[in-house]
Amino acid sequence: MPANRTPASPPKPTGPGRPKDPAKRAAILEAAKRIFTQQGFDGTSMDKVATEAGVSKLTVYSHFGDKEGLFSAVVRAHCEQQMPSSMFEKRPDMPLRERLMEIAQAFYTMISSPEAVAGHRMMCSPQMAETPMIQLFWESGPMRVQGDFAHLLERRIETGELRIADVERAASQFFTLLKGEHHARLVFGCAGPPLGSVEEHLSASVDMFLAAYAVRPHEC
Repeated sequence: MPANRTPASPPKPTGPGRPKDPAKRAAILEAAKRIFTQQGFDGTSMDKVATEAGVSKLTVYSHFGDKEGLFSAVVRAHCEQQMPSSMFEKRPDMPLRERLMEIAQAFYTMISSPEAVAGHRMMCSPQMAETPMIQLFWESGPMRVQGDFAHLLERRIETGELRIADVERAASQFFTLLKGEHHARLVFGCAGPPLGSVEEHLSASVDMFLAAYAVRPHEC
């Protein structure tokens, strides 16, 4: 995709008509995920996705409007499958550190999958610069996860466990810490292990976050 390509329009509405078949939608998303991962955005066509999914091209367009809409739906589906909004429910009975570790492990599993690594590389490519795809990618996945986590932090602030002046910034910091060197090495394909295991990295990241924002007993 040339960097100076005409900005893509928002996904076209499918309009009224026959109810969409959930099984066909799922097959299209699965096929699109495979092709986007293997061939990138430019190498993916609605024809290829339709053939891989065993449906007509018209069916693909009917469900997703255009290729940009399909890509956005693939990112959203991946994030919702790995980290559904239900993962961020209150659960006040679970200790804060354990709760953060649970989210940290799920997040790292999501971003380290082959599909996610391929998607990250795709978004960092020169072909994607100055195109609407970067914003679509952000809004379809990371923004939702970060927003759900911010709400969880707000609830823990209300219980007196955390003291955070800027919740959105803290949510961003949390996920940035979790990526760290391990994720960078995955994306760049660096050989050799980073310092410590993934579990040690996640544990240290959670501890650093709590060191900054947790309310100590004597501060209550």
